[in-house]
Amino acid sequence: MIGDEGALVLFSGGQDSATCLAWALDRFAHVETLGFDYGQRHVVELACRKAVREGLARIDAGWVPRLGPDHTLELAALGQLSETALTRDAAISLGDGGLPNTFVPGRNLLFLTFAAALAMRRDLRHLVGGMCETDYSGYPDCRDDTIKALQVTLNLGMDRRFVLHTPLMWRDKAQTWALAESLGGTGLVDLLVRETHSCYLGVRETLHSWGYGCGTCPACELRRRGWEAYRAS
Repeated sequence: MIGDEGALVLFSGGQDSATCLAWALDRFAHVETLGFDYGQRHVVELACRKAVREGLARIDAGWVPRLGPDHTLELAALGQLSETALTRDAAISLGDGGLPNTFVPGRNLLFLTFAAALAMRRDLRHLVGGMCETDYSGYPDCRDDTIKALQVTLNLGMDRRFVLHTPLMWRDKAQTWALAESLGGTGLVDLLVRETHSCYLGVRETLHSWGYGCGTCPACELRRRGWEAYRAS
């Protein structure tokens, strides 16, 4: 526990951000959540957030008084600017420069900037995000160097001492599942399986052992491989 300080968690409704939310509840006296609607194809993830928050409150009674308000911001301009497979009905593939066309340019930079602006108004010092450089698709705005540089920029530009936390930065997906178990036992693992959403295509018709999804997009494949490695460990 970091004294009586508060945190704002970037909470999409996916596995990673839900794990980060549990991580924050285990450490901070007050935790608020923030989601973004930017025209993503898998906007169904936002609808999952309420059930995840309610489920976390049932898992650990100590988390209940720490879980504060939820916020959602509209960032339609980001979707309008982006010609990507996450914001358009397009097949997922590698684009120019070797980056997958699921990369939304500037997304995490904007998310953390808006999060810092909200955190300043809410008097929250700590920002928590699920960015990861271990199991990722090569997104440059998920790299540790990017997050560290952005922390310096935000603190200079807003004259604050924000701390950006990325608990998953050096964990692969199997280790992310294991982290969830260490935080909330099998109850949290089951909540992540049943209530979070990662599938890029927004498919929630089929519940696999690792969660809902199409089973073939990169997000589903990564989640499935991580689940299988976690269960085999």
